[in-house]
Amino acid sequence: MDNLIATGLIGISLGSQYALLALGFTLIFGILGVVNFAHGGFYVMGGYVAYYCSVVLGLPFPVAVLAATLATAALGWLFETLILERVIEDHQATLMVTMGFYLVMATAILLLFGPESPEFSFPITGVWRAGGAYVPYANMVVIGVCLAAIVIVYWLIYRSGIGRAMRAMAEDRAVASALGMRTRALFPFAFALATGLAGLTGALVTPILALAPHVGDPVLAFSFLTVILGGLGSVAGATVAAFIVGMVEAYAAVYLGGSKGALALFVLVLLILVVRPQGLLGREVRRA
Repeated sequence: MDNLIATGLIGISLGSQYALLALGFTLIFGILGVVNFAHGGFYVMGGYVAYYCSVVLGLPFPVAVLAATLATAALGWLFETLILERVIEDHQATLMVTMGFYLVMATAILLLFGPESPEFSFPITGVWRAGGAYVPYANMVVIGVCLAAIVIVYWLIYRSGIGRAMRAMAEDRAVASALGMRTRALFPFAFALATGLAGLTGALVTPILALAPHVGDPVLAFSFLTVILGGLGSVAGATVAAFIVGMVEAYAAVYLGGSKGALALFVLVLLILVVRPQGLLGREVRRA
């Protein structure tokens, strides 16, 4: 029983991380119509900015995390404004541009920091004990910060004026533009919000898991998997799917083993998509 509880908390930790990544991924797709293959690169960048600020500059870890979030958000804003905006109507071009930008980011990090993983650890150590269950304090901090960020993002999307404008753009871009909503301001903001969330996740998680130039590859894969499962463009679906993926991954890894756990996760996703091709909370596309 204690092992079940501890594994469940790890699953919640994984789910909260995937939720932040998936929220950013689905925001970009829902509002801009862009599948952002550079998403994993911003995650890696967040980890390295936090590492540089915390270890090299000696800044407190919370300041390093904030710096990583702002740096990735600023780079996302510049990338959307200067590069992506020029090809935003060409879906094939956006795929190539975002993929190319991810390769540029990974190569730049490789040249600056080298191929080896730096010594970067979470500043809080120890475990929380409840009966026979053991949960690292670091995971509890990640859960708290990620859940707080998810609440803030939901408030921004569903309770603020700019959030209503973004949802209107996602529903019908032409009508929203005709009503006077400024796409040139909303698009960079949405992209910066998404990349900032990826950077925040990278800054929090890489000290616990691993930090290397190419750790963004599995992050991109899991983000894409989560968004597909939840329903492309569905913010609520991405959140629900993220926690499902996190829980399944945690329990499958403990009780089935690494490779079998990954297989179980993909089989579950496949079965759900067979029943609901549009995803858990996605909208069904009606064909004429």
